[in-house]
Amino acid sequence: MTLTAPVPVTPASRMRYGGLVVLMLMSFLLVTAEFLPNGVLTEMAAGLGITPGQAGQTVTVTALSGLLMAPTVGLIFPRLDRRTLLVIAAAAAAVSSVAVALAPHFVTILIARFLLGAAISTFWSMSITVAAALSAPDRIGRAVMFTSAGLSLATVAGVPLGVLLSEALDWRLAFLIVGLASALVGVAVRLALPSVPADAASSIRLLVDTLRRPGASLGLIGHVFIVLGHFLAYTYVRLALERLPEVDAGTVVLLLTLFGAGGLIGNVVIGIVVDRAFGILAVVGPLAIAASIVVVLSLPGFAAVAAAVFAWGFLFASWLIIVNTWVGHRMPDRLEAGGSLVVTGFQLAIVVAAGVGGLLVDGVGVVVTDAVGAALLVVGAVLFGFSLRVPRTR
Repeated sequence: MTLTAPVPVTPASRMRYGGLVVLMLMSFLLVTAEFLPNGVLTEMAAGLGITPGQAGQTVTVTALSGLLMAPTVGLIFPRLDRRTLLVIAAAAAAVSSVAVALAPHFVTILIARFLLGAAISTFWSMSITVAAALSAPDRIGRAVMFTSAGLSLATVAGVPLGVLLSEALDWRLAFLIVGLASALVGVAVRLALPSVPADAASSIRLLVDTLRRPGASLGLIGHVFIVLGHFLAYTYVRLALERLPEVDAGTVVLLLTLFGAGGLIGNVVIGIVVDRAFGILAVVGPLAIAASIVVVLSLPGFAAVAAAVFAWGFLFASWLIIVNTWVGHRMPDRLEAGGSLVVTGFQLAIVVAAGVGGLLVDGVGVVVTDAVGAALLVVGAVLFGFSLRVPRTR
């Protein structure tokens, strides 16, 4: 049975850049908090008396929480204004990071990180709907660019800054600073964003019906493989980079900064053309990421590795722009449902990548782990490419 389609979000007559910048800042802080363990993995493991693979599970539990929240947040809060929901998410993220900074035990940290995962999925599930309310009708890809730019800024400045703070002072201080900043951005969300009414038609049946649309399931499976391949390699990127001859913490910071710089530039470049070329980018991008990972594994020299890391960041940081633009163009009447499914797939991939990746890294090493990640990226690109060939029938 076909469900009645919800009314699409009414877009702004022009781009509301102030609100979009606030969304960018929120995504910056959420992503910084989510992947801060990647940059302080060594210090965190030593401080807690655990292995690096176990420390990596702080990313796993965050993604697991996000996986549970992504498809249900719209159902749990069916009538709550989406701006208010983002304020609550910012507050939860602040509490989580402060708790990690103060927690004496690993189990307590895992609980705090679970709360962060719920906040992250709430933001990303609603971000496309809120961005659409802030953008002109034909600029949804460019609006989504702002939230994705926050992700890139986090890798340029957030995670590398966490590495520097952990080296100079203590890894817990990095989490404390992120927590306090998250509280401040929650206030900015309340002041800068307009009211965004909830989609009253949200339901499990609507999510299932959206998955049944031509090409939707195949595209989302390809999306999961692409994200899985990336994070299988990126979650333990520090271990891979430490294989370089005479590498030190400063070199790791430089390479992570190059990754983020590539992502920031990629956001701008891809964001300008994505509304017209998301189909080509959805296939070429993941294939090029796989090639970049292979270069990092082969260690042909510092310059080549640095270039590969830059290209990797350039291409993956724009993936959310690409896949959300795909949602906006293929299912414009299902933005919240499509956004929730995208985030569900994203978090599922991170759960598997961090969890299985931790076992692989501790068992067979980072080289095998990264090689598997590159192969999965190729599979994902092929599946997403086939989904784009399926014609829309409604």
